[in-house]
Amino acid sequence: MMNFYLGSRGVSWSTVRYMIGEVQYGGRVTDDFDKRLLNCFARVWFSEKMFEPSFCFYTGYKIPLCKTLDQYFEYIQSLPPLDNPEVFGLHPNADITGGGVGETREAIVYRLSEDMLSKLPPDYVPHEVKARLIKMGHLNSMNIFLKQEIDRMQKVISILRNSLSDLKLAIEGTIIMSENLRDALDNMYDARIPQIWKRVSWDSSTLGFWFTELLERNAQFSTWIAEGRPNVFWMTGFFNPQGFLTAMRQEVTRAHKGWALDSVTIHNEVLRQTKEEITSPPAVLFTQLPVLHIFAINSTAPKDPKLYVCPVYKKPRRTDLTFITVVYLRTVLSPDHWILRGVALLCDIK
Repeated sequence: MMNFYLGSRGVSWSTVRYMIGEVQYGGRVTDDFDKRLLNCFARVWFSEKMFEPSFCFYTGYKIPLCKTLDQYFEYIQSLPPLDNPEVFGLHPNADITGGGVGETREAIVYRLSEDMLSKLPPDYVPHEVKARLIKMGHLNSMNIFLKQEIDRMQKVISILRNSLSDLKLAIEGTIIMSENLRDALDNMYDARIPQIWKRVSWDSSTLGFWFTELLERNAQFSTWIAEGRPNVFWMTGFFNPQGFLTAMRQEVTRAHKGWALDSVTIHNEVLRQTKEEITSPPAVLFTQLPVLHIFAINSTAPKDPKLYVCPVYKKPRRTDLTFITVVYLRTVLSPDHWILRGVALLCDIK
């Protein structure tokens, strides 16, 4: 094998790159874009330039010229314990965690806990919620749905308030640091969502996005219960968006005498766009859809095959857990055009 690598004219770099990018490491990579990145690294790094005195992966990251294993170990130990983001081609601000100079993990998380507690919404008062629902019509399908969503949001708020308060006490040494509190401390320091919160809420890429979404979700519920039903709903802000669509169908069915729920289906239409919105946009990965009017009709007839059956997901993750429903979109091109491109609607791209 070594003779094959070296050949009669030196190192066969194309063979080395193929073995690394496609076989030894690439064979374990299943995502096409990850493999593309791996092969790109192989193309950039593995060549005769590796042996030039000026070669380095990044400033300070050279290939050491050592004679013994111990010397290699010493060189490895001399490398920084935390790599600068620029080593990986990232912006230098990519490693900002919000901690001040010299702050410990505990101090950073303690300050973050105080900040989150100060912004956490107040608890819902059960008798006030009940009174508002009775005034709005507590037997109405949409209001029953709202009550269920508020109950789940209150559970998230309560768990968050209790765990943040306990975490502060544990950091102070007043109470024992339990397993759940240790998990919360570690995850909060790494800007991730603690497991005890995630189990009762929703997924998100970072703790900051998750907490912002909590405030936005709660704002929709508190405004709805205090001021009445909104004109526009933020569907990704619901714990159970499928339940929202079912409640809408039930309400429409009950409003029309003689309609049966089994024959009432979801329909939709994209509302009118402005002239600026229908001009050809630059190439982008995501583009915002205008307001989508979803309503129920009393029909079991099949949909027009010229419409594109577009799936709707809560997050940019194609699983049954994130799937909500399908909507039917008018299209100038054949629906196959969009099917081949995997076009879908995402309630949240974070």
